[in-house]
Amino acid sequence: MPAPHPNLLPGGEGTNDRCTNISLFLADEDASAALAQRLAARLKPGMVIYLHGDLGAGKTTLVRGVLNALGYNGRVKSPTYTLVEPYHAAGLDLRHFDLYRLHDEEEWEAAGFRDEFNGHNIFFIEWPEHAQGLIPQADITIDFAILAQGRNVEISGNTPTGRECLKQL
Repeated sequence: MPAPHPNLLPGGEGTNDRCTNISLFLADEDASAALAQRLAARLKPGMVIYLHGDLGAGKTTLVRGVLNALGYNGRVKSPTYTLVEPYHAAGLDLRHFDLYRLHDEEEWEAAGFRDEFNGHNIFFIEWPEHAQGLIPQADITIDFAILAQGRNVEISGNTPTGRECLKQL
């Protein structure tokens, strides 16, 4: 297991032994990249990861870091207008959703997004509350909070797969 990044610090209070919740302080982008690298090493096909946080909180930065850690060298942009960006890296198929501009269930169905949830793709979903009832439960939920300096990140394992991932994180 890689040594923790010096700017990736346990938050203490939110960390528990059962690995259902982890609280971390991310001092800078290097700390975000270190978290992304650790997460990338534990991804499994079919995983669903919800990303919560205000605009600019670091959701897309984390996804970019995961893809870079998996060896993806292309441009990673926010799917704000496309709603989804597909990626293939390290033999894995990833889908990065940004549902901020999703209007309703009809738009979801017309886009064919339901077909993406085939048990093989790994999902990073920003603004998942815009598709409540349309997307599977998250294995992992990551909540970003912007601080005066850095970010606080709360990571929750919601399923056995998610909890196992956190145990190894």
